[in-house]
Amino acid sequence: MLFFSDEVLKEEWIMGAKIDMTKGSIGKGLYKMALPVMGTSFLQMAYNLVDMIWIGRVGSKAVAAVGSAGFYLWLSFGFILLSKVGAEVRVAQNVGAKNIKRARDYARNAIQLNLVVAVIYGAATYLGRGPLIGFFNLGDSNVISMAESYLAVISLGMIFNFTNPVLTGIYNGYGDSKTPFIMNTVGLVANMILDPLLIFGPGPFPALGVKGAAIATVLSQFIVMICFIAYMRGRKSIVNKLNIRKLPEGYIIKELVKLGFPVALHSGLFTGFSMVIARIIASWGPVPIAVQKVGSQIESISWMTASGFQAALSTFVGQNYGANQPERIKKGYIVSMGIMGIVGVFATGLLYFGAEPIFTAFIPERESIDLGIDYLKILSFSQWFMCIEILTAGAFNGLGRTKPPSIVSIVFNAARIPLALVLSSEGLLGLNGVWWSISITSVFKGVILVGWFIYLTKSWDFFKKV
Repeated sequence: MLFFSDEVLKEEWIMGAKIDMTKGSIGKGLYKMALPVMGTSFLQMAYNLVDMIWIGRVGSKAVAAVGSAGFYLWLSFGFILLSKVGAEVRVAQNVGAKNIKRARDYARNAIQLNLVVAVIYGAATYLGRGPLIGFFNLGDSNVISMAESYLAVISLGMIFNFTNPVLTGIYNGYGDSKTPFIMNTVGLVANMILDPLLIFGPGPFPALGVKGAAIATVLSQFIVMICFIAYMRGRKSIVNKLNIRKLPEGYIIKELVKLGFPVALHSGLFTGFSMVIARIIASWGPVPIAVQKVGSQIESISWMTASGFQAALSTFVGQNYGANQPERIKKGYIVSMGIMGIVGVFATGLLYFGAEPIFTAFIPERESIDLGIDYLKILSFSQWFMCIEILTAGAFNGLGRTKPPSIVSIVFNAARIPLALVLSSEGLLGLNGVWWSISITSVFKGVILVGWFIYLTKSWDFFKKV
């Protein structure tokens, strides 16, 4: 149980530990903030990749089971964002304005809101795991059984999955991205050790298969949370000595939900649309589901990198907005766009030219490899646009304007469903039509969101209205 006294920290205790992005070199500040965030994102990706590498050795049916159940873990992130986004934005803005006590109030209320939502969501997914897995019409009793088993274990540990991202968001808003990176590194190491032990059961360990992968993930997330709590108790920072037992403040909770809801809705609907796409893919059998699961993990190399800069830019914009420095915000956005342009080009080349050797490392089955090569090559064309879209969403979030990126994403993610049905119909592109629907809509999202941001901020009077 998190419990700390509610004494107000002296400002100098806090300001010495964070990255002050309101002054100094913009590029250096962004890199200093982004690199640990990117590292944390890659660690989360590595969790999933390690699972996929080991589960892939069990077979494509096991991957399909984890991929199907994993959608509900993915869906949970939408609920996490209800508290994470508002906390990250308001902590950053109040740190920039040197209002530390106010920043701590937002941090405390975000943690309280997150804990309540975690319990409700975990209970719902555990009790409803049968119908939830049944949605995919998997058509294979063995795959269904493994998927339900995986979801049951993950649901019981859902509170750990919820808590760690929100604590990460609070630290990021404060300007301390190193702490979450260190905590998640510990979790990754634990996961790498536990996965083979629990999946294959060497020596005295029982071979638990898919259930073992779920247990390894839950235990690793539990270890990360314990590390966070121990660090919070022992170090003077923005989350030290927060009295979580104190009743939440309704107006702050309302403000957090107002900021987080558009992003949470976008995330939840994105997962929902992806689940419908997965159901369309299931008509080709379990192998394409496994291909999409593994392919999306490989593709996450680019969007995890972009997400790191998104968090850094969001903090940068939030702090400079709080410090009333609009010109610095403009320069920071331009610098970040240049960096993301390079990342997007690199990702395109990597996925297109390295498709076969990359995919072969995950599922050593010829049918899966051939389908995976098509997936990666088609998705490679949209990587640059996806990177600039994610980055621009961070700029909007830092201003507290979370609706525009959510609107753009929701509209074009929804468009993937009819587009996939049309392009994959008989006589057209087949399964590849589904992959093209994802790639094409990503291009449109990038172009429109960047255009929207440029249009809104062309006059710096805009900032007075935010």
